[in-house]
Order: sequence, then C-alpha cells, then structure tokens
Amino acid sequence: MSGVTVSDSGIVTGNTYDKYGSSNPVVRRLMSGFERSLDELLDRAAPRSLLDVGCGEGVLVHRWAQRLGDGHRLVGIDLEEGSIQAGWAERQAPNLEYRVMQAENLPFADGEFELASAIEVLEHVPDPEHTLSEMARCAGSHLLVSVPREPLWRMLNMARGAYWSALGNTPGHLNHWSKRSFVELLSRRGELAEVRSPFPWTMLLVRL
Repeated sequence: MSGVTVSDSGIVTGNTYDKYGSSNPVVRRLMSGFERSLDELLDRAAPRSLLDVGCGEGVLVHRWAQRLGDGHRLVGIDLEEGSIQAGWAERQAPNLEYRVMQAENLPFADGEFELASAIEVLEHVPDPEHTLSEMARCAGSHLLVSVPREPLWRMLNMARGAYWSALGNTPGHLNHWSKRSFVELLSRRGELAEVRSPFPWTMLLVRL
C-alpha cells in the first residue's frame, strides 16, 4: 500500500509523509502553529507524568520528555511496525519509556498518569469512545487530544490532488469530526479547559 505505514498485524498506522520534518514552507508554517498550541496546552496542564497513546516514531513524546525534564515520567505506546520502533531507537531519554501495545485495553492502573494524550490518533482507532474511556481511566488530571478538522481536511487533500478516489480521505482515517462534533465528544469526558483550532486541526485540553 503506497504512501502509508502498516503495522505487523496489518493495521494502517499512518503515512510516510513526515510533517514534523518537512522543509515545505507552507507545511512548516502550519506545523509551527500546531506545535505551539500543543506546547502551550502542555504547559497549562503541567503534568508530572504523561501517557502518549499512538506516539508514532516518538517525535512529540521525546520532545516533551526533554521539555519536562528529570522528575517526570513519560510513556509512549504504539503498534509494532518497523519505522515506529526505528524512531524509538533514535529518540531516547532517561525519563521516557516506549511500549508496544494497542490502545483498546491499557495495562495501567487507574490514575497512573496525570495526563494522557492522543495526537492525531483518534481518527485511526476503530472505537474512539472506548479508547477515550481507557485514556481517562489512566489519567488522573487531563486529556490532551487533537484530530484533523473535517470536512476541511479532506477538502485540502483534494485541493492538492491527493486521495481523489477516497474523496480526500487520508488512508487509515476511520473517524471524522468537525470542530463542533469533537468538542461534543470530549465534553462528555470532563471540563473543556481549552479549545484550540490551529489550522487545519482541532485540539482540546480536557480537565477530568
């Protein structure tokens, strides 16, 4: 399947486009707003421990581990797939641990972490309600989540000539939320501490 990454169990884990490392000026501008919003929401939550669900190659969770520093515990989880584990090997930190696992039934205690994050992940999982329930169970204080904003995301894909046969849907995207519908979904989990809209995403910090 060209252009996507697939786990050893056959699940689409993402795509081969490196948005974090892109040199394209338009992409860099979009990612700058995205990453700035993430950092500001992370600072607001100020967690001492963090579980990053669907951490991919570890780009964000490794950056957070360096940002938060010693005395903080971070765990990143994702599926087994060659490029993911290769990324983990390159991004190590004393306060960071990686584990191979699915998000459906997390083997962590209730409230084991102060914050659980899922950044560009919930659109990929077959049962986002259940995944959010597990994340909320493991997090004692906050959820930090982001998803592509629809139908804007698919419209932008089609505008650049991508995924026409799928009406602009990125491979592996099973779920689609407008800003309003995603806010409604997360408001059932707790108090919306902050809602951000870095173009073209929706990003929420939820106080449990």
